[in-house]
Amino acid sequence: MELENKREGMLYLCATPIGNLDDITFRVLNTLREVDLIAAEDTRHTIKLLNHFNIHTPMTSYHEYNKVDKSYQLVDKMRHGVNIALVTDAGTPGISDPGEVLVRQCYEAGIKVTSLPGAAACVTALTLSGLSTRRFCFEAFLPSEKKERQWILEELQKETRTIIIYEAPHHLIRTLKELAQVLGMDRRITLCRELTKKYEEAYFCTFKEILERYKAEEPRGECVLVIEGKKIADIQKEQRQSWDELTVEEHMEIYLRQGIERKEAMKMIAKDRGVGKREIYQILVNKEDI
Repeated sequence: MELENKREGMLYLCATPIGNLDDITFRVLNTLREVDLIAAEDTRHTIKLLNHFNIHTPMTSYHEYNKVDKSYQLVDKMRHGVNIALVTDAGTPGISDPGEVLVRQCYEAGIKVTSLPGAAACVTALTLSGLSTRRFCFEAFLPSEKKERQWILEELQKETRTIIIYEAPHHLIRTLKELAQVLGMDRRITLCRELTKKYEEAYFCTFKEILERYKAEEPRGECVLVIEGKKIADIQKEQRQSWDELTVEEHMEIYLRQGIERKEAMKMIAKDRGVGKREIYQILVNKEDI
């Protein structure tokens, strides 16, 4: 890797292993050796990684509690030609950590940013899950504030994409119970823990099964929950049921108020109710005749 030979420095987002140290890339190792400074979420944690690979680049701390002031300091250093590598405790910087603040400050200051790909717990768990990978949403850790948490849970109730959530072992059972309450005990989930480590596990089950397991077992290890999204067929069924609570005339009135022509509205009503257009037409004609 060749660092940018420019008057201004550059920010390198360096993905580090989430468990197994062999998962680090040659490009990240070379970058950590060649930059002028490493900004680490926890310097005590990162020094173990640097020592393992015999890297002696100076470090500074950059974490949740100093991210605003420290990002200005780091941007100022890059303005004066310092190349900086940003690392998190594990995985890719900027994903569920304060890295996004520094990246935004760099763009506002005209500092170039690049991301060196590597390990990310969310993607690793998704590929292990056995659930749909085509569409997914990443929620990271659910918020601790009660109202915001409830709002997110209600949003997830309608989510059709595969859902990815992080959770610590001491909060796991509470979170599983809350999710089961809004998503249903039969919803499929893959609980991934200790990813890339010796005791890695991907447990494919339902909420009912995972809660039964933790009645007799204490949760251990950082967890990633990969949860099946709501089936489109279930949503369509619920929608049909809600339409069925209206008469066809009431249903028609809703669309007419929106300025939709009567003929087009009949097509839409038939589709909503899962019946033929002729059936809707006949109901309306009969009512008019009466």
